Amino acid sequence: MANVALIGASGNAGSRILAELSERSHMVTAIARHPERIAKLPGVMTRQGDVYDRAGLAEMLRGHDAVISAVHFTASDADTLIGAVRDSGVKRYLVVGGAGSLQVAPGQRLIDQPDFPAEYKDEASSGVAFLERLRTVEDLDWTFLSPSAMFVPGERTGDFRLGKDALLSNEQGSSISFEDYAIALVDELERPAHVRQRFTVGY
Repeated sequence: MANVALIGASGNAGSRILAELSERSHMVTAIARHPERIAKLPGVMTRQGDVYDRAGLAEMLRGHDAVISAVHFTASDADTLIGAVRDSGVKRYLVVGGAGSLQVAPGQRLIDQPDFPAEYKDEASSGVAFLERLRTVEDLDWTFLSPSAMFVPGERTGDFRLGKDALLSNEQGSSISFEDYAIALVDELERPAHVRQRFTVGY
């Protein structure tokens, strides 16, 4: 059982990660701008937090075994989040990543493809920058988990594949449910296999 701080606990990915952590009997400090939107689950304590308040966030994170960040990249700042984790003294930092930086062919990223949806470009670009920033960090045991291209509500099946830097896809395309993504992330929390690395999950 771990004592985990989850930033962005009320969002699409964050709420599923919270449910997975609670189901596995971890103790969670669930942080969101609007804590009233956080699900009331066993082992969960809710806190109101501002992702742009480095000092306040660091104080909230202090004393935990790990921090999970599940916030939109365009609604946060990489240096502030990384700085808050550093200031808190917590070494293990897991980030809900994006698919844009995954390769669809050697040297070709998903975000650079001509059919990449324009409405997701800003978030994807910010996700690419966040990963690049993390790759310069040597004093945290970080992990960046990229979902597949379609990151959507679905079922918790437990039937998925893991990859490294290449986009995973099958005959139905490239997708992963929030629920199965949460399994992969909490598995990594419990059994670290990708420290200071990015990996990906998909069907």
